[in-house]
Amino acid sequence: MPRGLRRFWRSTRTARAISIVSFLVGWQLLIPLLPTALIPTPFEVGEFMWAELRADTLAPETVYQAFATSLRRLVTGFGIALLIGIPIGLLMGLFKRVEEFLHDFVVVGLAMPSLVWALIAAMWFGFVERSSIITVILASVTFVIINVSEGVRAVPKDLLDMGRAYGTSDLHRVRHVVLPSLMPFLFASLRYGLANGWKGLVLAEIYASTSGAGWTIRFWYDARRAQGVIGYALFFMIFALLAERLVFRRLSDRVFRWRPSQDQPPPEAEGSVQVNI
Repeated sequence: MPRGLRRFWRSTRTARAISIVSFLVGWQLLIPLLPTALIPTPFEVGEFMWAELRADTLAPETVYQAFATSLRRLVTGFGIALLIGIPIGLLMGLFKRVEEFLHDFVVVGLAMPSLVWALIAAMWFGFVERSSIITVILASVTFVIINVSEGVRAVPKDLLDMGRAYGTSDLHRVRHVVLPSLMPFLFASLRYGLANGWKGLVLAEIYASTSGAGWTIRFWYDARRAQGVIGYALFFMIFALLAERLVFRRLSDRVFRWRPSQDQPPPEAEGSVQVNI
């Protein structure tokens, strides 16, 4: 195989393109086998999505307005979840009594379906914006707490003992020892907490809102437009991929730039001399 073709075949972009094409082909081939005529073809969904991107829609909100509303709620709710979850996670990781006191509540929160939070918020506050924001908080805060607390417990005990031996304060050890070691776990809490908060937000907008991307899905469902439901589901997927590539990956590369790249040889391998025996 020529070198250029082999490089093209091994490219990660080629693998992604093949996966997308395979998904669309499998979708098209599966439709005749389904016992319903309500599932639209990829072309019909693509036509709907293109019309939505041109703001040519029958829905009360364009796709841009719907996602802007949802993103505002998501950022507000998840920001509050971080402000609540990080201190509680630190306290649970640093103090055994706090961990014993809150452990069962955190486990229950992790096991609670986001749909339940959405319905509870709707009953408490009605069809208002804060219902969606509170659902995001309840659906994501326990993921932040558990990841931060596990990260604190993963800090090497020798580093903390060394800090105590040098007479440093508790606040100094938390700032210069615990928090740097906590960064991988904090990034995990950002990813999983935000993903769970996003799913909770969609459910809250379906059942307890009159605007947003989730409510627009409900609008197309009530209108019996399957291409609208599937099209907005694909919009969610595209948004998740863009957030991963443009936000989380770049932020991770910046924060963890001290880590050696997998594509680079280890430092000891650079400039080494190979000896044939």
